[in-house]
Amino acid sequence: MTPLARWARAEWGLLYATVRGPLTKRPLRAVPMTAGAVCLTALLQFTQNQSWGYRFVQDVGAVRAEDPLWAALLRTPLSLFVPALDLPVWGALVQILAVLGIAEVCLGWGRTLVIAYVATLAGTLYARTGIALGPHGPLGLPASDALVVDTGPSAAVVGLAVYLGWRYGAYVTAGAVAAAMAVEVALKDNLAGKEHLAAIAAVAALCGAVPAGRRLWRRWSHRRPGSGPGPGPRSGSRSGSGRSGLPPIQS
Repeated sequence: MTPLARWARAEWGLLYATVRGPLTKRPLRAVPMTAGAVCLTALLQFTQNQSWGYRFVQDVGAVRAEDPLWAALLRTPLSLFVPALDLPVWGALVQILAVLGIAEVCLGWGRTLVIAYVATLAGTLYARTGIALGPHGPLGLPASDALVVDTGPSAAVVGLAVYLGWRYGAYVTAGAVAAAMAVEVALKDNLAGKEHLAAIAAVAALCGAVPAGRRLWRRWSHRRPGSGPGPGPRSGSRSGSGRSGLPPIQS
């Protein structure tokens, strides 16, 4: 085995082994949420390109920093599946099918949607913060960005890619995704690039919070009354017998 093959196995082996079985046995049935997301994205793309449907899609799924916060929060979940009008729709469909599909197999549809929403919401809230900071400084945005329509799955895809890399030991891949987004901002300082970095920051915080929460839960559960070891065998019971009174299994 070549050094490159060994590295690829170490980097993606666990992720590949997790995904291969379910997708081989039942390709579409393994990712029902992803299949539904692809269909919903295609439907919204078709609708927003019709004269009768453009305003409807904008009203239910287009987010702008100038919108009232309550309206932006209501539209954010659906905005994930509304393709950007200035980008080819096949790009959004491929992103959803590949990254959300892998995430759904590995994490389940519930956690996949939660992480996707956290990443998308982080970008949406960052836009408001960046505009409030003004155009000066690395975190600020010009006031004109308040009018930019913010839709598409890219922030969710970036966040899920980083989370999967952390969860399954593909640290180089996760770092490469984060580095690519930083280069994007350096070369093209726009709202989308900075929202991607905000999504990565939110997911990185989530990656740190998960093990911390597990440690706190273990400590709390061990300190609860009655959570220690149970009482020993009652007097009169035969030493080594099971709880049901059956004799122990002889090795």
